[in-house]
Amino acid sequence: MSLSFICYKGFAINVRKHVKPSHRLRKLKALQVDVPADKSYGTKFPPSRHPRRCGILLHPTSLPGPYSTGDLGPEAYAFIDWLESAKMQVWQVLPLVPPGRPIPGIRDDFWSPYSGRDARCGNTLMISLDLLVNDGLLSSTDLPTSSVQNNHVNFQSASEVIEPLLYKAARNILNRNNSDKLRREYEVFCERPDVKLWLKDAALFDVIEKIPELRGIDWWDWPVGLRDREKSELLQVSEKYSYQLDEFCAVQFFWHRQWLSLKKYANSKGISIIGDMPIYVGGHSADVWAHPHLFQLGPDKKPKMIAGTPPDAFSDDGQLWGNPLYSWTMHKEEKYAWWCSRIKRALELHDEIRIDHFRAFSAYWAVQAGEKTAKTGAWYNGPGIEFFHGIKSAVGNSTIIAEDLGVITADVTELRESINAPGMVILQFAWGSDGKNPHLPHNHYENSVCYTGTHDNETSQGWYLNQSEFIRKKLKNYAHVTSSNCAWDLVGCAMASVSKTCIIPMQDILSLGNEARMNTPGVADGNWTWRIGSPQFFSSLVPEASKLAQMVSLYDRAQEIGDNLQKEKVDI
Repeated sequence: MSLSFICYKGFAINVRKHVKPSHRLRKLKALQVDVPADKSYGTKFPPSRHPRRCGILLHPTSLPGPYSTGDLGPEAYAFIDWLESAKMQVWQVLPLVPPGRPIPGIRDDFWSPYSGRDARCGNTLMISLDLLVNDGLLSSTDLPTSSVQNNHVNFQSASEVIEPLLYKAARNILNRNNSDKLRREYEVFCERPDVKLWLKDAALFDVIEKIPELRGIDWWDWPVGLRDREKSELLQVSEKYSYQLDEFCAVQFFWHRQWLSLKKYANSKGISIIGDMPIYVGGHSADVWAHPHLFQLGPDKKPKMIAGTPPDAFSDDGQLWGNPLYSWTMHKEEKYAWWCSRIKRALELHDEIRIDHFRAFSAYWAVQAGEKTAKTGAWYNGPGIEFFHGIKSAVGNSTIIAEDLGVITADVTELRESINAPGMVILQFAWGSDGKNPHLPHNHYENSVCYTGTHDNETSQGWYLNQSEFIRKKLKNYAHVTSSNCAWDLVGCAMASVSKTCIIPMQDILSLGNEARMNTPGVADGNWTWRIGSPQFFSSLVPEASKLAQMVSLYDRAQEIGDNLQKEKVDI
């Protein structure tokens, strides 16, 4: 098998020149010729093709609204109404977890949803203040007096405005009588056995890292008693900060309640929500602190081996991500209980999940902690199919989408196909090599998700403007993509793909340039902040909704309400 390369996230993607067919031929029974056929012969037809669908990629923080960041309030419901009018059946979001927070001079996490502080908590900056007023937990006079109208989020400013109000609402619910309906709902949430598995540890972690003398210090550098979770130390913290712990839980309840209400509304409109699950968790997180034996840590609890990607044709040093790696041996001994809990939580919050860096289940690139680059690392075997057997009860009939981009070897494709998980094809990756490029539409396969681009790519408009004349000519000849309408031309190309699902970033629907890019891998500043516009914005998008609806009909991506919520079982 010969290989060529195209670039993604700064590293090469293997483009297989010869792909062995993955289908299996059924053994057919020999027929007795020249005799009458079975009487039912004329009613026997091939099985129906799997329904086709289309959706939009938009993170909730990018929604419009009157405050500092997009939230789960009225504009989120307006977006779902707009999706319905456009005949969309999918809403894909980025991770909903609390993002990494920068501490000047100490930690540069820059609000990334891919460096979350807890894998099962929600990003509380998404909580709608207006809905808290509706619940009687805030008054209208508590709300910010000035409306924020801009196209980018300042997360630090947003947190300074929103979080004091969230904790005021938390105090209000905690001070309510136990007979109050909302207070009872909060207590039921806290007492759920599956929630107890993570909520208390998340609250303790949050409270401890806010202790002034520990602010900005990684948990493995905390005093030994707190680092090692000695019972006496944790009891002391629990007693001293009991009210703050309750406040944390109340705010998480607000997020949980508002998000599930929004999800229920989306499902009632026939819209399935695809969530995004990074395979790794942040080192400074409640997950690693509460379960250190499940990660490759040293006696001092610092990571021994960290995640990254190897050097390739485009990066001599590879990529050094820094996440602690899993101890898959320990996960197997515990029957993947931590993963089952994580996936069950994800599937409570979403209808389907996309697992980022799926290839690490086959083999992962490991680098010794302390190295400056990833080039000294090595491949280690991952858990493979045993992992998916271990989480089968948690996944049930839900769909797992495999982010199979990057250095994809044969074993990764075989693993994905063995569990019947859709893979990904990206139109922006299709044009830099020959006709065997797997991202070219004629090489797409049905069990896949086709994107014009992802959150890590340029917008289609910005990408096109940066292409050579050679690429532009190829785009015009192959897909009729022209400079005057390039984003929508690529949308049509994705719609026409044989992929069962196609996902379009909202920026491409609006034909926006790279000023609206969501993330630039390898660049720390300015990511994750794009915002769609002012309140009532979706009421101005009637032409775009109509155009999408026409494309859905043209390319047979229309489904009856609820069809897309009948999930294809993952075969594990």
